[in-house]
Amino acid sequence: MSEKGSVSIVAARYVASAVRPDQYPPEELSEIAFIGRSNVGKSSLLNSLSRRHGLARISSTPGKTQTLNFYFLTAKKEEERRDFFLVDLPGYGYARTGQSNRQQWAKFSEEYLQKSPRLKLIFQLIDIRHPPMASDIAVYRWLVEHNLPVMIIATKADKISRMAAVKHVGIIRKGLGMRAADCLLPYSSSKGTGREELLDVIGEILLK
Repeated sequence: MSEKGSVSIVAARYVASAVRPDQYPPEELSEIAFIGRSNVGKSSLLNSLSRRHGLARISSTPGKTQTLNFYFLTAKKEEERRDFFLVDLPGYGYARTGQSNRQQWAKFSEEYLQKSPRLKLIFQLIDIRHPPMASDIAVYRWLVEHNLPVMIIATKADKISRMAAVKHVGIIRKGLGMRAADCLLPYSSSKGTGREELLDVIGEILLK
C-alpha cells in the first residue's frame, strides 16, 4: 500500500515494438524513455518500477533489444491517474554488434528522440560501478546539445557500498560534465533503492 501523496504504478503492459513512426502506438499519451548501454539494467529497472516481474524480458546477452519497445503504464497519486508510455530504446555501445546494426539502431532511436512530440523525459542509465564510457558521454552530450530533457540514473547501486556510491556518483557527474543542478539518481532494481524518488519524478511530469 502506497503512502498518502506518493505515486504508484497501478497498471503496466507491453504494447508494441517499433522501428518506424508508423509502427508507434496511436494513442496520444505522454512518453518517458529509457536509454543506456547494453546490459546496464533497463529491463530490470522497468520491471522494478512497475513491480511486474517479467514485463520486460531480461537477457544475459547484451544487445538483445533491437527495437523501440512501448509499455503502457498508469501512474496514480491519491485519486488522480495518468496513462503514459514508457519507451525502452535499444542498448548502445555493444562492440560485438555489427556496425550496420548499430547504425540502424542509432538512426531510428535518434529519429524517435528528436521527433516524438509526446516525449517528456529521457532517463539515461549508467552503471554506477564504472566511470562513464565514451558511448555514455557521447549520448549524454548529444541529448544535451539537442535540448532534450535528460536525467541520469546510476543503476546497480546495491553492488557497491554507500560510501563507494557517493564517490562513484561524483565520478559519473564529472565524466559527463554535469552541472551541479542536474539530477542523478542511484537505483537498485533488486533492492528497490531509488524507486520512490523515481516515481516522484514521473509524478511531477505527469500529474501536475
